[in-house]
Amino acid sequence: MTAKNLSTVAVDLIASSGNTAKNVINAYRVGTERAIGFMDKRWESSLRKSADKLQSEVRGNARTAQKTLSAYTTQGIALTTGGAEAVVSKIVELAGKGVHRAAANADHFHQRTGVSTLNTLASVAVPAALAIHKLVEKMEHQSGRLANKLAGKDASVKFATVKRVTPFGKARSRKAA
Repeated sequence: MTAKNLSTVAVDLIASSGNTAKNVINAYRVGTERAIGFMDKRWESSLRKSADKLQSEVRGNARTAQKTLSAYTTQGIALTTGGAEAVVSKIVELAGKGVHRAAANADHFHQRTGVSTLNTLASVAVPAALAIHKLVEKMEHQSGRLANKLAGKDASVKFATVKRVTPFGKARSRKAA
């Protein structure tokens, strides 16, 4: 096994970790939105129960205030989770590029010096990296299930995916440009 095989496993491991992070972010977003919906229902229920004790203007103001607060909270959650997903995507992208660069440098080092120590280390590390990758994939799957469970019956959260760029894909995009 070569350093490239280890780099492929490492990039997949990074991508799976990124997917897990995105699933947790989605679970947070969906769970918070459900909590906001629950609070809205409770607020409306309280207003109905106290309708005879409140003037219609006060009820209207209370309803408007609750809707405004819910809208701002929902918008804030959408912005923060969107930002968090963007950060995770960028970290995954940069980490993948770093792994590919390290693998290229290891190959270059081997070609220039003839020392195959890095390739030997890579071949020893691949089985451990594969075992860790299997665990991370299970975490990714479970985090996606959690997000779907929080979303409830009416919604379905997709499992987060990270676009993996292959050397063939890079060459094709360069050729098209």
